[in-house]
Amino acid sequence: MPQETSLPALDETAWKDLVSRFDGRMWAVARACGLSATDAADAVQGAWLRLVESYDRIRDPSRIGAWLITTTRHEAFRLSRKTRNEHPVELPDLGDPSVPDPSTAVVDAEYGRHVWARAATLDEPCRTLLRLFALNPDARYAQIAARMNMPLGSVGATRTRCESRLRALLEESP
Repeated sequence: MPQETSLPALDETAWKDLVSRFDGRMWAVARACGLSATDAADAVQGAWLRLVESYDRIRDPSRIGAWLITTTRHEAFRLSRKTRNEHPVELPDLGDPSVPDPSTAVVDAEYGRHVWARAATLDEPCRTLLRLFALNPDARYAQIAARMNMPLGSVGATRTRCESRLRALLEESP
């Protein structure tokens, strides 16, 4: 069994060293748990806070990296559960696709009109899928899948294909 040693006091240099060594990995763990950038920042910050609170109880200095990663994962899962329990965004009724959407009228810049004109030339489900994501950036894939009557697992791949098609249309016309 390894001999237990205590951690040295954390001064500014020690903190900077810990942050430079582990912060990137902690971010990667939080994002891998499916958190948004904002929630990932909260998870990483929470893990650093837990370190401050628990620093004097960490017995093996060589395991502090593993401790930070595990704590970040716990914080991420806690935030993920909290987010899942929040109320989902209500999706608007898109109505008749041939009738202009009121939200697109707000986009009065020339490029915005250009993008929406190109998106309107896309076939279904791309046209509706891209409109739902553009008008509801906080919508969850499960909501989009239910709204579009498509398997949850195909929403991301379909979105990627549709965005690629729109990008190609935008690149071919000025």
